[in-house]
Amino acid sequence: MIALGHHPIVALLLLLLDLYWWVVVIAVVVSWLVAFGVLNTYNHLARSIIRALDALTEPVFRPIRRILPSLGGLDLSPLIVLIAIWFLEYVLVWAEARYLYQPV
Repeated sequence: MIALGHHPIVALLLLLLDLYWWVVVIAVVVSWLVAFGVLNTYNHLARSIIRALDALTEPVFRPIRRILPSLGGLDLSPLIVLIAIWFLEYVLVWAEARYLYQPV
């Protein structure tokens, strides 16, 4: 999503949103690895990574989980967050094109 020619603040916001998108994807994959017993949670490094990912994602996931109904163990909050990130990136690029580069 990040391309040359963006306003520096828009480029920074897009970069941060892209990084957080990857954090969410990695957190989902790690949670699957833990659930299927592939990742050993007794390993100090693995436990540190899991805690860091939880600290980065849980403040965003928790309010969404409160709103979404329970689907029998299926957590859709990461999907909602990824859609929200996509929407925010789209809005940033649209707003930049509409308001920052308007002819005067």
